[in-house]
Amino acid sequence: MCGILALILADTDASDAAADLHESLYYLQHRGQDACGIATCGSGGRIFQCKGNGMASKVFDDGKRTVDLPGYMGIAHLRYPTAGTSSSAESQPFYVNSPYGICFAHNGNLINAPALRSYLDQEAHRHVNTDSDSELMLNVFANALNETGKARVNTDDIFSALKKTYERCQGGWAATAMIAGFGIFAFRDQYGIRPLIMGSRPSTTLEGGIDYMFASESIALRQLGFGNFQDILPGQAVFIQKNGQPQFHQVVEQKAYAPDIFEYVYFARPDTIMDGISVHRSRQNMGEKLAGKIKEILGEEGIKEIDVVIPIPETSNTAAAVVSEQLRKPFSNGFVKNRYVYRTFILPGQKARQKSVRRKLSAMESEFKDRVVLLVDDSIVRGTTSREIVSMAREAGARKVIFASCAPPIIYPHIYGIDLASPQELIAHEKTRTDIAKHINADDVIYQDLADLKAACTEASPDHQKITDFEVGVFCGSYQTDVPEGYFDHLNESRGTKRKATVVNGTNKVLVANSGPVNVSSTPEPPALRENPENRQDISIHNIANA
Repeated sequence: MCGILALILADTDASDAAADLHESLYYLQHRGQDACGIATCGSGGRIFQCKGNGMASKVFDDGKRTVDLPGYMGIAHLRYPTAGTSSSAESQPFYVNSPYGICFAHNGNLINAPALRSYLDQEAHRHVNTDSDSELMLNVFANALNETGKARVNTDDIFSALKKTYERCQGGWAATAMIAGFGIFAFRDQYGIRPLIMGSRPSTTLEGGIDYMFASESIALRQLGFGNFQDILPGQAVFIQKNGQPQFHQVVEQKAYAPDIFEYVYFARPDTIMDGISVHRSRQNMGEKLAGKIKEILGEEGIKEIDVVIPIPETSNTAAAVVSEQLRKPFSNGFVKNRYVYRTFILPGQKARQKSVRRKLSAMESEFKDRVVLLVDDSIVRGTTSREIVSMAREAGARKVIFASCAPPIIYPHIYGIDLASPQELIAHEKTRTDIAKHINADDVIYQDLADLKAACTEASPDHQKITDFEVGVFCGSYQTDVPEGYFDHLNESRGTKRKATVVNGTNKVLVANSGPVNVSSTPEPPALRENPENRQDISIHNIANA
């Protein structure tokens, strides 16, 4: 789960595309806090790039570094690590100079990465420098485009290369890309699993001109003055040439229209509309349907016992308010959220998540003491956060704690770009409701039904016929795509070996190659690191424009 963007200004003499891209990163920061980057294209087709580990404010020094990224078009990325590691060499956008100079930003996950790596090595003879599946997809596309043998390609060549890419890649994705001096384009998997939206606005510097932008969520477009939102359809690509209009092309046949339902449950901002579905409205519907389930489980006497409904901030706030209204029980923001702490789910590592829960939330004793509290959360994944929250509620004096989830039990791994956990780490895997309640020390646990969750999202769209299904494999084990044999073993192995790159001895740095230029530190590397650089700190790429 990442955030992606692409922007092309109508005025090709403009040089401030990076400023808009940088601003838009803040509206998608919730989608990835591990790393981010921007690549732009200026006059003469020269590409400028800045990326690295950390949040947008850190990587771009609160916007100061964007002045060194001139250009009228560009792409940007926010990373939440899935396949691969967390080194800054894997921050995006990725870049390959051949053919034509391509920059690439990807949200999703490829489930046939080993086969792609073998193809690129044995047949395409392309070097892959990281463990990121995004780099694999970029090189598959680049190789297909290179087969044209042309000095200059056209739009049809782009779409033909994309078709070959779709034929080789399996999984769920949305991607934005840029070809130096030519234009930007965006495309989406044939199931519509990962979101992608296009918007437009009048140019402020070229009379009659139109700027175009792609983003994972509509909020990033709306806050920058873009309108006329249009979801990229499953299997569809859009290319916008310099000085041109969007050209839509159905690259492959749409196999389904099944957005990942977890976007609406947790990831997306409430002020976003994706695939015609209001995230805010869908969460209101989740609350209404969850209230019905609570009534069914607890019965009239059990409902009478509840003193207060308390959300686990912030994603569940909307649903909990509706639950309170439906049950006719008081609503209280009994947990205070520290706004300067990362999302605990998105943090890499179980210990980091667990330690961060109490930094993130604190319970107000006045709202819990001697009360029966109904806690409402968006979901229960590993149970780490839920257990800590129940403990805090009891420490604050709660007499009884009932825990309700807006999502059904999560039993299976996510395979399309959200690193939930392995089945063994999922609290609901092979456990009953009673087992789960005991594990998190709650008096009862109540889950939303899957059918109700689907209905909550579908009913939030004015066009009910647009969405044919949702990706809900984490709840039922039925995924939109076929899953290659051995993939889950590969996924568990990847999770087991993924590690955060660290500075060796606090100071030493090593030669690091990226898809772009090679950076060499001024400090010579120790011989041991040259032989086996298991621990390293990668250096951000930052190409400075000539004066």
